[in-house]
Amino acid sequence: MSKNITPYKDSTLGKKEQVTQMFDTISSDYDGLNRVISLGIDVKWRKKVVALVAAKKPENILDIATGTGDLAILMSTTSASKIVGLDLSSGMLDVGKDKIQKKNLSQKIEMVLGDSESIPFPDNHFDAITVSFGIRNFETLEKGLAEIHRVLKPSGILVILETSVPTKFPFKQGYAFYTKLILPLIGKIFSKDDNAYGYLSESAANFPYGEALNNILRKVSFIECKAMPQTFGVATIYTATKN
Repeated sequence: MSKNITPYKDSTLGKKEQVTQMFDTISSDYDGLNRVISLGIDVKWRKKVVALVAAKKPENILDIATGTGDLAILMSTTSASKIVGLDLSSGMLDVGKDKIQKKNLSQKIEMVLGDSESIPFPDNHFDAITVSFGIRNFETLEKGLAEIHRVLKPSGILVILETSVPTKFPFKQGYAFYTKLILPLIGKIFSKDDNAYGYLSESAANFPYGEALNNILRKVSFIECKAMPQTFGVATIYTATKN
């Protein structure tokens, strides 16, 4: 199970509230810092997610923890007539809405303020659901994944892109050095929130990955669960479906 790590260690607020506050604060910096921190490789990973979704020819897609809408925008190239981006952070959504409007995609992509653990859509509603670098921010992982299972149509596809930890030398050692020292330093220099990128590093290091995450997906009734490590294992793409 994942540790319930929070950005601010504030005992008066739960993880959900703290994560929302953090993303609201860093929303204007988020896209630029993402490109710097991942050396731009995150775009390649997202394109692989889009290809997996596109192969299923979905009519509608839900992108959970959509943030500023990077993945939702990329998925506008699929056959889907409707894409919904869901996020807890109004600040991130505002940035995303502006990007979507500038690309003339407002008719196709809808940005919705909402909670992944209480998704505001009926059962068996979406052909495909994606989560990009978001599930480790769920307050209760199994509850969030069970909600995803609920709103996914039978035979629909879930695709998750999430950080993971390399297991082989020297990538394991290099990853540890980068995430523990370099990533928080970049965040501290360029972000409005000193805590944010320390939290993102710590949460990534402690989150279940590979077969451990597949087992949690199976526990909430997903089937055909697969993990595909990316770039020496610094990220993993997961696919699963629903009976």
